[in-house]
Amino acid sequence: MSFAGKYELQSQENFEPFMRALGLPEEEIQKGKDLKSISEIVQDGKKFKVTVTTGSKVVKNEFTIGEESEIELLNGEKAKVVVQMEGNNKLVTQVKGMKSVTEVNGDTITYTMTMGDLTLKRVSKRI
Repeated sequence: MSFAGKYELQSQENFEPFMRALGLPEEEIQKGKDLKSISEIVQDGKKFKVTVTTGSKVVKNEFTIGEESEIELLNGEKAKVVVQMEGNNKLVTQVKGMKSVTEVNGDTITYTMTMGDLTLKRVSKRI
């Protein structure tokens, strides 16, 4: 299944407590919680380019399934990761004590990050 497309954030759960746990300043959390977020995914075989635009902030990451890549995290930190594919619709990686799962089902993409007992879930629809 292809991940390619543009997706608009529809809902998110636990955004504020998760961002606090990541160490983001309260002011940024409050500004970011209600901003419209658009994700654009370009997929070429095992190569991915992901651009997430939230308000005026743009985060671009590129990675290849099974190979080490450097990505920018939600808090602006850079980290080395290896993204794996599970089945044909899930991208999974571990980074700095967090597990990240991106799952596509039809026109919906669900992004789940888990750190300890805290889970951030964001659901976006294809536009």
